[in-house]
Order: sequence, then structure tokens, then C-alpha cells
Amino acid sequence: MNHHPNQDLDPQPDPASDPSPQPQHRRPRGFAAAAAASMGAAAVGGGAKGRKEREKEKERTKLRERHRRAITSRVLAGLRQYGNFPLPARADMNDVLAALARESGWTVEPDGTTYRSSPPPSQMGVFPVRSVGSPLSAGSLKNCSMKASLDCQPSILRIEESLSPASLDSIVVAERDTKSEKYTSASPINSPECLGADQLMDDVGSRVHGADFTGTPYVPVYVMLAASVITNLCQLIDPEGVRQELRHLKSLHVDGVVVDCWWGIVEGWSPQKYEWSGYRELFTIIREFQLKLQVVVAFHEFGGSDSRDVLISLPQWVLEIGKENPDIFFTDREGRRNTECLSWGIDKERVLKGRTGIEVYFDFMRSFRSEFDDLFTEGLISAVEIGLGASGELKYPSFSERMGWRYPGIGEFQCYDKYSQQNLRKAAKLRGHSFWARGPDNAGQYNSRPHETGFFCERGDYDSYYGRFFLHWYAQSLIDHADNVLYLASLAFEDTRLVVKIPAVYWWYKTTSHAAELTAGYYNPTNQDGYAPVFEILKKHSVTMKFVWSGLQVPCQETDEALADPEGLSWQLLNSAWDRGLTVAGQNADPCYDRGGFMRIVEIAKPRNDPDHRHFLFFVHQQPSSFAQGTICLPELDYFVKSMHGMT
Repeated sequence: MNHHPNQDLDPQPDPASDPSPQPQHRRPRGFAAAAAASMGAAAVGGGAKGRKEREKEKERTKLRERHRRAITSRVLAGLRQYGNFPLPARADMNDVLAALARESGWTVEPDGTTYRSSPPPSQMGVFPVRSVGSPLSAGSLKNCSMKASLDCQPSILRIEESLSPASLDSIVVAERDTKSEKYTSASPINSPECLGADQLMDDVGSRVHGADFTGTPYVPVYVMLAASVITNLCQLIDPEGVRQELRHLKSLHVDGVVVDCWWGIVEGWSPQKYEWSGYRELFTIIREFQLKLQVVVAFHEFGGSDSRDVLISLPQWVLEIGKENPDIFFTDREGRRNTECLSWGIDKERVLKGRTGIEVYFDFMRSFRSEFDDLFTEGLISAVEIGLGASGELKYPSFSERMGWRYPGIGEFQCYDKYSQQNLRKAAKLRGHSFWARGPDNAGQYNSRPHETGFFCERGDYDSYYGRFFLHWYAQSLIDHADNVLYLASLAFEDTRLVVKIPAVYWWYKTTSHAAELTAGYYNPTNQDGYAPVFEILKKHSVTMKFVWSGLQVPCQETDEALADPEGLSWQLLNSAWDRGLTVAGQNADPCYDRGGFMRIVEIAKPRNDPDHRHFLFFVHQQPSSFAQGTICLPELDYFVKSMHGMT
């Protein structure tokens, strides 16, 4: 029986209703009043303390429940993807149990009645085990009950008749493919050795490496051209070199190319003076080879350790404004300015020669659409990607190497320019807590680890009332920026597919706070889905979500040290986007893969066991350098393109 926390478990009888005589005691004058006052004060203090403890326990209960639901969601996604279980969209553990029972030969009626017509006595409670392939759950299998069940056992998982449904919550089960000898022979499940999560993932990798994608959906492949192909004066550097590169791509049956159109080049010297001549020449050459073209309107700076001394800054007239008013740039807690892109705090502030931030972006996009109207009309330009932040991705510049950041640092919040601070004060005042108008003072520095900070550590301030307010405001600023710019982009590029690039912030993904995602602007701790509200905005504007596939080449030791989970993050994003009806595309972040890496991308791009037959709309491959210099990747790229096209 449940009792209220303040309820007395052994209540005393009421003197008024109890017929038994009550003993009478004489006390000094004033004693009763003093005692009553003392008891009243104690009750008030105890009641307040009790309420505070109950509130804390409620928050902890909510956290545990959300964490459990997140794990369940990932388990279900893995079973659908790699186990081919026909689970409904909103499946629960009853659906999982029913699917497992049917897989082992039992009959499950709609009302839950379960039976087997002729159960062999020697095989009661036995069913075959699938190779576990869920990238979300594989990293945590070492601690789950499946490992305990498989410990030093052959390839059969035995389920006791008395096993309760609750004990199956963390079990991911799949069966061997008895129809394919190559899967059976390669699977570590056949070994009597102990089975761990790493072995399971290796098994998945071996399958992908030798996978056959013939007859699968056709996914177009685009190749990103080098940023240095256009000079800072908007001139095409080497037309013949471009033609040679495009011939290579055409021979590989690549569908098209992607070109960055840099704001810092086109409007580089004077406001609203646009120079497109170099891009016109480049697009004419691309048309000669009958390749499709995607364009990126890039409102960020390009340059760094991977740019080979190429530097494309923001427009010079913008940098001049920044000298007088540095608050137009993102700013960290120490007051350091990041000139990679403009702060979202000036989206509606007229600080750019009489124009707001979003007006500057809109004018640039309108100029591009007008200049290349003929290419839009004939269909050469198939999509336009809208740059929304650092590196062209929808994120804060919280991992800037020029500020000293190195992987796997958690980064720093970028909200200390005066315009962002004004917005924070307005939000805090509206909430009724003006003293919340500040950034956290215990969030560490760029290269801190979550456990080293009071804000991001386990049960840290990120989940306090203030922490939730601040993180919601910080993420909402990112969402509002996307909403405002995409609204204007849809006006400028009417009837053209729009694309937005979402980053892969996968380090510290296995912690409860997801610190690196928080500083990047995604409120995605264990008890919160930080990508759902972003995807709702993309859906509102009919935008394609392009996910930057990253982390495949991070050494396992670094992944473990950073509690990283690139595959887990990718599955959260892809399934969340697909569930909301978004079209999804992909792009590699690492410059070149071996065949195993390429095939992993193909497996993610068009999962063959997906009951809804979902797949990428297209994929963009980013080369390490000029294509002619990267010929070492040509054979693997050729095989990759054929696999994406469903030809091998």
C-alpha cells in the first residue's frame, strides 16, 4: 500500500472519538503555547525540506524513465535494422516479446495468448540467436543481460520459462541467417568462446565488407569540388584542371558535383556589390559534362589546418565593421571573438551598414538566384545548401582550433557578445528569474572533460532548473536562426530543393549530459531529444537534412576515452529525421575511406532490412584534395559509386 510521505504509518487515536479515559497532566502556565509554537516551526521546516526532497526525487525518477525509454528506442531501432523484425512504429516490449516468440516457432494471438502446437521437449524455451548489429546498443552490450546469457555458451540462447518480461528490457536478440553460408561461417556466434560487443560489431563489419547491393535503391553520388578552385577575386584558377577532374568523375558515373559559393568572395569588398564571373565560368564547364550541380551558399570563413594555406574570410567590409563593433562575432566567456561567422544575436540588429544579419543573407541569395536564373530554369542546379553556422553546419563555433580546442574537448558556450546577452536577459526576465541572465560559471574550458566540470558532470548543474533554462534558450537561439534564414531562403529559391547540414558531435555521447552537443547548440542530454525541434523546423520549410557522417576513422582507444559513439548518434539523427518525414542525405567528414568504410556508408544510406524502405536522397563525397591528386581512392570510390547505384 502506498502512503503519502507525510502520512503517519501508525496514526494515533483521536481523543474525541476514543472512549477510553485520557490521562490529565498539569503543566506550567505558558508551556502548552511554547510547545505548540516549537512543534509548528519544526513542522514547517520539515515540510519544506520534505517537499524539496520529493521534488528532487521526482526529477531523478523522470531522468531514469527518459533514459530507459531512450535505451528501449535504440534497441527497437537495432532490431528493425539488423534483425528484420516487423515491429510497428510505436512498438513496446510486448511487441518485442511477441516477435521473439513467433521467431522461435510459437503462435501469438492478438489478445496475447501464446502457445506452440507441438513443442519438442528437448527444445523448450530455446530459440536461435541473431547476430546483434544495432550500432546504438553494441557499445553497451558488455554490461547488459545478453552478455551474461551468452557468457561462454554456444550459439543458442536459452530463455527460462519463468523469465519475466521486465528482465528482457535490455536484451537485443537476433538470429543467424541459416540461408547464407557466408554469414554463418563468418559469425563469431559459432564459437564457444565468450561473446562480447566488439566481436558482434566485427561480425557486422565483415558482413558489410562483403555485402552485395545489387538491385538496391539508386542513391545519387555527388563529389565536392575543392574550395580553392575560385580565387579571392572570383576568378577560375585552372579551367583545364577542372575539365580533367570532371572527366575522371564522369568515367566513374558520378551524378554531379557540389560547389561552395563563398560570401567572402562574391560580396568581398563592398556591400551589395556581387561578383559572380568565376562561378559563371565554372558552371559552364560543369554543364559541358552534363553533370548535375548542387551549390552551397557559404556564409562562413574557410581556412585552417586542413585547408592547405587557403583562406577565405568573411567579406572585408564586414571585418572592418567588426573592428569597431566586435560584438557582431560569436564570443566565448573570456571575451575572445570568433570571426568564422556572424553571431546570431545580430540576425535582427541593423549593424551591417543599415542591414540586419538575415537581410544580408537574403540579399546574397536573391543575387545568386537572379544571376543564374538560366541554370535554374534548365534544371542544371538541382539543390541549394544553406550555410547556417560554423563550417556551414547548423551549430555554434564551440570547437574552434584557433581558440586552442582539441578533440575531444567539450568546447565552450558562444553567447557572450552583447546582442546575445541582451536576448538572454529578456528571456530570463520573461521567465521571472532575472538573475538567470548569465552563462554558467562552472562549464569548464575548451579542452575540459565533462567530469571535470560542475555543470556537465553526472547530476551536474546542466539538469538544474537554471541549467535547463539556459540550455533551452541557447538551443532555441540556434533554432530561431535556422527558422528565420530558411524562411527567406524558401522565398529566394522557390521550387528549388533546399539542404541544411547537421553536424556529427559524437564525442561524450555516452555520458548523461552530452556536453559537446550542448555547447554546439543541441540540447540532447540523455533525458532530452535535442534534434526533434530542429527537424520540425526543417520539415516546416520542406528542407532536406544532410548528415555529416563522421568518426569512422577515430581509433577505438580514442573513442573509448572520449565515451564517443558516432554510430549511435547517426542512428538517433537518421531515425528521428525519417520518423518526421524528412528527406535525408549524407556527406563524409573524413576525406577518404577504405572499402570497409565505404560499404558502411552504403549500409547506412540504404538499410536493406528497413521495413519502410527508407534511404538517402543523395550522398556527397568529399575528396582529400584535387581529384587528380587523390587517385589512390579511385578504385574504392568506383566500387562505392556502383554500390550506391545498386549495380554491385
